[in-house]
Order: sequence, then C-alpha cells, then structure tokens
Amino acid sequence: MSGSDDVPVFGRYEAASHVIIHVSDPHFLASGAKLGGRYDVEQNFAQTLDAIRAVHPHPAAIVITGDLADLGEPDAYRRLRAAVEPVAAHLGAPLIWVAGNHDERPALREHLLDLPPTEEPVTGVWDLDGLRIIALDTSVPGWHHGDLGEDQLAWLATELHTPAPHGTLLAMHHPPLPSHVSFFDILELRHQDELAAVLRGSDVRGILTGHLHYSAHGTFAGIPVSVASATCYTMNLARPAADVNGMDAAQAFQLVHVRPEGITHSVVPVAQADTGSYFSAEWLARMAELSPDERLEAFSRKPER
Repeated sequence: MSGSDDVPVFGRYEAASHVIIHVSDPHFLASGAKLGGRYDVEQNFAQTLDAIRAVHPHPAAIVITGDLADLGEPDAYRRLRAAVEPVAAHLGAPLIWVAGNHDERPALREHLLDLPPTEEPVTGVWDLDGLRIIALDTSVPGWHHGDLGEDQLAWLATELHTPAPHGTLLAMHHPPLPSHVSFFDILELRHQDELAAVLRGSDVRGILTGHLHYSAHGTFAGIPVSVASATCYTMNLARPAADVNGMDAAQAFQLVHVRPEGITHSVVPVAQADTGSYFSAEWLARMAELSPDERLEAFSRKPER
C-alpha cells in the first residue's frame, strides 16, 4: 500500500498501509520576512523539510493544516509552494493544503492551487489507495475564530455517505477541542455540535488539525483528534496557562501511521541534537534473521543480577 514502512515487522501489528506527514502553521511572509521581526519561519520550515525527507522515503501524502501564510500575501504563498513542491515531488507524495485563520482564500486559491481567486471555501477529497482524506475550511473571512457553515457541513455529509475502504481522515485548521491556553478558546471552532452530528456513524477515523502551535490530542464525537505543533514558533507550555507565550523552540511535525487496527500519531521534533548510534538498519536486518524466541533472548532478556 502507498506509504507503508520498509522495515521488518517484529510484533503483532503488520506494517502501516499508509504513512501521512502532518505539518502545520508555517506562517510564511512575503519577501522572506521574519514573523514579528523575530522568528525565521522560512529557515525553520527548511529544517522541517529536511527532516521530512529523511524520516520516510514515500509517504502517502503531506498534509499542511493551515496558517500557510501569516498575512495571506501572494508572495508568501508562492514562496511556500516553491519550498514544498520539490520535496513532495521527490517523495512522490500528493500535497494537501488546508486553509487557516491567517490565510486569505483568494490568494491561497490562486497562488497555491491555480484556482480562481474567490472567497469560496478551500476544500477537497483525496483517495490515497483506499484511504480518504477530506480537507475542510474552518476559516472565516475577516476573522480568526473558526466555523463550518451549513453548506460545507451538507457537502461533508454527502461525501461521507459512502465509506472508503480504509476509512477517512479529516484535515482542518481549528481543532474541535478545548485548549490548555484558555484565551485560545475565544478563537475556537463554532458549530461543533452540528459537525459532531455529521460525523457520528461515519467512517471518519481521525481528525488532523493545527492552530494551537503545540502538540495535543483528544477526542471529538468519539473520534481521535491530533493537533500538530507549528513549524514557525511554538507555545511554551512550561509556563502557567495564563502566562503561556511563543518560543522559537520545540518545532515539530507528526507521522501518522494508518493500520486496520488503529491509527498512531508520532511527534517528530525538528531539532539539532546529539543522537546515539545504538540501532541501525543493519541492526534491524540482523534481528530480522532471528526467530521470535531468539529475538527475545537477544533483546528482551535482562542481565542476571
């Protein structure tokens, strides 16, 4: 299947049928300007792309869940596109762009999607070898809070009427979750009850979101929700909730492994740090040659005291 891992299977679960790269909140600016005069968002994103190239040879898709640009400038979208498209092409992965509250629909549609520059919601459906991804547009023109109108909810219900072989993932910007940082909830997603009514009984297996600038997980209408941290800057949650502010550290993205039994979300830090060399592809190959009992003996048994 598209996106599966090329590594031996040692446990009860088979290799993932699909591996998704989930990235969020690049916040690009025109002319490569620093965000707030402080955060080098293009350099941070370049380091993220380097990590994406290294972490998996052929992901099923790269999903970027909103706030693609900070001010919705045409040049910001052009710069982001120029950075990401060569990486996606090299990996053979489709790019799924999601609109966020900092985005401007007309510029996004024209300069990322080659579509007419209208205020129509940026939505789409992708069939990834039986795994369906549906992108919703929770942005509200002229505002930073999130919402889903009747038309978009009706469209979603129609799309979900027929289940997909591997189920569906939703990709959207505003998470249908409470935030650890209470003032963020001023900008929460509205009409969540109506969204929940559409999702109940559907084949939706997970919801990929951003917006909060820190990694978080929860459930909505019984469905797991995963919030990817930002690539531009993150929130320093080591402070008391009322005192949380941004920091130029802990940038990350997520690896989403899809299996029949369930979906896992692994946070991948984008950091320069000393890393050990205890394990390797060669070590894995040696372990794969052993029987299950031999592997337990070699790796599980503790030394005698």
